[in-house]
Amino acid sequence: MKLRAITATFALLAIMATVAYAAGTFNQVQPAEFDPGKTFLVQAQWLDGIGCPTSAHIAVPNADFTGVAGSAPYSDAGCPTGDTSDRHNQGLLLVKTGPTNNFASATAELKGVKGIHLTELGYDIRKPRTFGDASGSHCGAGAPRFDVITADNVDHFVGCSSPTPTQPATGVGWIRLRWNPTTAFPPILATDTVKSITIVFDEGQDTAPDNFGLAVLDNIDVNGTLVGNHEANNDNGEDKGNGNDNQGHHKDHKGHQGDPDDDQD
Repeated sequence: MKLRAITATFALLAIMATVAYAAGTFNQVQPAEFDPGKTFLVQAQWLDGIGCPTSAHIAVPNADFTGVAGSAPYSDAGCPTGDTSDRHNQGLLLVKTGPTNNFASATAELKGVKGIHLTELGYDIRKPRTFGDASGSHCGAGAPRFDVITADNVDHFVGCSSPTPTQPATGVGWIRLRWNPTTAFPPILATDTVKSITIVFDEGQDTAPDNFGLAVLDNIDVNGTLVGNHEANNDNGEDKGNGNDNQGHHKDHKGHQGDPDDDQD
């Protein structure tokens, strides 16, 4: 009887472990500010009208510019696909005003990722030409970055410019960036199970070459599923392009809010 009870206990523990890391469905990006010193120098927020337009429209004025005569379709080639549930062209604003050494950061937690295995990470960033261009959003080695915590409690970094991303789409004001998880630092293997993923923006206005301290992101990509607004939903667009660059290194992160243990769907 004792042996049978022990066997049953181990079986129950195995089932509980499987349930605890059952694969979720990526469906939301929840912004927050990490600001323990109450500096009020960081901000993270989904806002209408600042995202990458995939299938938007513009208002065409009448002849004397006194009203709207009609509309015309408008899209940016930097986001050929997008979150189909985004009706207000939302974008994710991440800001850090002042110096990088301020212990504060703008963050965004990805929901529904606990238990998955990563094949792709990415986002669209409001920036012209290339990720290395000094114009537009800040795209540094350390921010904006993905902090991926795996089930073994290892923190893996994927910065905007390090590891080097692939750039499958370029538009007038937006570019699309993709990373193969194996290029993360340290690498995220196909067998690694995700515990949590957070986007962290903690590089301030003293960080060259842009000295901007701000980035606007859209269409956050996890394994081809895109989230481009603040609502939790299961009707996201899909992106089929994989990043396959093989470089990977990263500098230490600063002002991270910590690793969330629970990922709520």
